Amino acid sequence: MVIVGICTLLAGSGYAKEEDNFMFPSEYPAVWDVIFVPAAPSCSSFWCIPGFPPNHNPETTILGKGSVALPGEMPLPCDIIYDKNVPMTLRDGKIIYTDIFRPAGSPANLPAIIGWSPYGKAVPMPPAPGVPPAWFSGWAKFEGPDAAFWCCNGYAVVNPDVRGAFYSEGNIHYWGEVDAADGYEFVEWVARQDWSSGKVGLHGASWLGIAQWYIAALQPPHLTALAPWAAHFYDMYRGSVGLGGIPDNAFANYITSGLVGLNLVESPGAMIVKDPLMNPYWEDKVANMENIKIPIYSAGPYGIGMAGFDLEGFLAAASKDKWLRVYNVSEWVDLYDPVNEQDLLRFFDHYLKGINNGWEQTPTVRVAVYDPGGVDQLNIPESSWPLAQTEYRRFYLDAATGTLSPQPVMKASSVSYDAKTGEATFTIGFDEATYVIGYLKLRLWVEAAGNDDMDFFVLVQKLDQNGNLLTDTVNGYTGPDGRMRASLRALDPWLSTYYQPVHSFLENDYLAPGQIVPVDIRIAPTGMLFHTGEQLRVTVAGDALNINPLGLGPALTNNVGDHIIYTGLKYDSYLQLPIIPLN
Repeated sequence: MVIVGICTLLAGSGYAKEEDNFMFPSEYPAVWDVIFVPAAPSCSSFWCIPGFPPNHNPETTILGKGSVALPGEMPLPCDIIYDKNVPMTLRDGKIIYTDIFRPAGSPANLPAIIGWSPYGKAVPMPPAPGVPPAWFSGWAKFEGPDAAFWCCNGYAVVNPDVRGAFYSEGNIHYWGEVDAADGYEFVEWVARQDWSSGKVGLHGASWLGIAQWYIAALQPPHLTALAPWAAHFYDMYRGSVGLGGIPDNAFANYITSGLVGLNLVESPGAMIVKDPLMNPYWEDKVANMENIKIPIYSAGPYGIGMAGFDLEGFLAAASKDKWLRVYNVSEWVDLYDPVNEQDLLRFFDHYLKGINNGWEQTPTVRVAVYDPGGVDQLNIPESSWPLAQTEYRRFYLDAATGTLSPQPVMKASSVSYDAKTGEATFTIGFDEATYVIGYLKLRLWVEAAGNDDMDFFVLVQKLDQNGNLLTDTVNGYTGPDGRMRASLRALDPWLSTYYQPVHSFLENDYLAPGQIVPVDIRIAPTGMLFHTGEQLRVTVAGDALNINPLGLGPALTNNVGDHIIYTGLKYDSYLQLPIIPLN
């Protein structure tokens, strides 16, 4: 293990502070036996870079006002200085390369916005799917800030190829201590540039959003504000590859296969197969959110699966000055929507430029209410997340009738289904308009018939009064989901809340024949309106619902035999819903 002056590692973050001198590892501990695989060649599942490796010599050009990067894209509103392939040396001597965009005629005192990811800094880029070309200049890395907008509003945009990406030296790392430490060093390097004001922000979606939690948790002195879009998690095990304790490496393997570089890339998809329980490696993938105290503007959807944790960073960060906006479109469309760019500009202007523009009067939370079959409501102002007026109500499962009851069920019954092909459903109708906004959870009393374990998948969906599934016409959303492995049902008492069970995932507690146990299942948050007469249905299944929403392949389940769900009397199986009073 190569270490540059590492201090005692802090649990959950892997870092320590010694006065103003941060000292970080540049490799993982050898004992973790982290798996790396060859990075993709010039052409990957994401993109193709002809002639890679490219020329990586530094050069500076001027992008002229009115010029167009690609046909149909937004013309540049101003002249931009484009510094390409600027080298920066990391603590272990590895060199990474970055592109810097600056407004012409503003040689100094510029705040900077960094887009941190291994996705490549090569430009111009076509707009992401769904983004109108007129919204996008092409001078942005994938899912990153558009230089045309930000430079022409007085900012520098800095796009590094992180460690191991494309021509940058070293191996590509997935968040955790090495990548976050690189980000810390890079923030401070940017702040020292002769054009810099010393104020630095982070911005971008998906990987670029997730990375912000890890970097900010190290508290770089010049990191001033965060703007994570669709930051799917800050805990990679609980929010992605180990969601519910069920190994799921399809998406991670897909991303890994698309990362281009000259050397190796870390493979969390292989690691979750090798190490399926929480351990020091996975703890390294948990950002220490209590350390994040700078201003935050976070935006994301309610989502499903991995994307069901987009709101968690906002909730967990210790920042006093933080804002959340929930949207109902794709992250790319929301990211480059001119209305949202102007909104974020006010946030960055306030904190990176010190402009007194009234940003602090912006509602702390702006939620969306999805209305499958109807019209969504957007930007509803609220003071907190979860909403302060939430009433958590339990609706009890009745296996005999396949219904949900607002009162405890006074007759015991059970329902079973084939673990591979079957499912069980429970439904309730609403006799008045009902808002369900916030966190859901499901408690099941269960038995494994023919196996010592069970993997559950859960969907909560909206039906019309005739029992037909309703789908949101904007994003295809029908409702939130959850999943859980029965042998990993032990809760973490420090992380769990009344409305959200969080599991420790430390060891398997397998089921004995005939044993009936309670299992608490964490369900993604939602915001849904149920009109009078509409119904809510919860579906519980094994492999029948084991469907990756991106079509990349199922999670690695352990389903054999039958699942039996017990309800009524002492078996108080229930669905807990966050109800918002109409008044």
